[in-house]
Amino acid sequence: MARVLFAVTGSRHWTLNDGTQHPCGYWPEELAVPHEVFAAAGLQITVATPGAVSPVPDEAGFTPEMNGGSEEPGRRFRAYLDRISDQLANPVDLDEVTADDFDLVFVPGGHGPMEDLAGSASFGRLLAEFTTQNKAVAAVCHGPAALLPAHDEHGWLFRGRRVTGFTNVEEAQVGFADRAPWLLEDRLQEVGGAFEASAAPWQPHFVVDGNLYTGQNPASSLPLAQLLLTAVASAHA
Repeated sequence: MARVLFAVTGSRHWTLNDGTQHPCGYWPEELAVPHEVFAAAGLQITVATPGAVSPVPDEAGFTPEMNGGSEEPGRRFRAYLDRISDQLANPVDLDEVTADDFDLVFVPGGHGPMEDLAGSASFGRLLAEFTTQNKAVAAVCHGPAALLPAHDEHGWLFRGRRVTGFTNVEEAQVGFADRAPWLLEDRLQEVGGAFEASAAPWQPHFVVDGNLYTGQNPASSLPLAQLLLTAVASAHA
C-alpha cells in the first residue's frame, strides 16, 4: 500500500507587508479533494504539521465567492473535512517524520504555507530526502512556497526545474498582491524555478519535472491528485 504524507501548514495567519496578520490556514479544496482521491484509492494517509498543531482551514475557501458563485462546493469540502476531523485534530509532528516512511509528500496550499513552511529548514531537509530517494514531491497553489527552503550545496534544490503555483495575476484578483510581503510566482523565479502558468487565471494547470509535481490553483487539485495516483501506481507496479 502506497503511503502519502500530507504536509499541512500549522499557521493560522499570514503576516502582510504592513505587519497585520491575515487569518488563514490551509485551503479547504486543496486538502479535501486530494485526500478523498487518495483515500478512495486505498493509499495510507498521514497528516503532519509543524509541531503537531491542529491545522485550520481558511474559511474563505468555503464561500460561494471563492467557488464560482455556488454554495455547493464549500458545503462538500466542509462535509469531507468533518469526516476526517479526527485525523486533522491529531496530526503527527512534521519535524519528526522521515522520507523513508512515505512514497509521496503532498503540500496543500492556502496562505498558511507562506508563513511557516516557506521558512522551515527542517521541511527543506525532508524534501531533500524525498528527492534523493526519487520519491514524488507535490504541492498545489500556495503550497509550492514550501519548496523554498529546500537547498543543496549548489543552491535551491529545484533550480532549473519547471514549476507552477499561485500566480501574481491570481493573487491580485483576490486582493493580496499589493499587501503581500512577497509573491510566490516572483520568489519561485528568483530562486531559479522555470515558472509556468495557464493561459488564463483560475484554469486547472499542473507541471511535472522529474519527481516534482506542482499545481497552479485550487482547480488544479483534482487533476494533480489523479496524476499522482498514476505515478504512485507505476512506482509500485
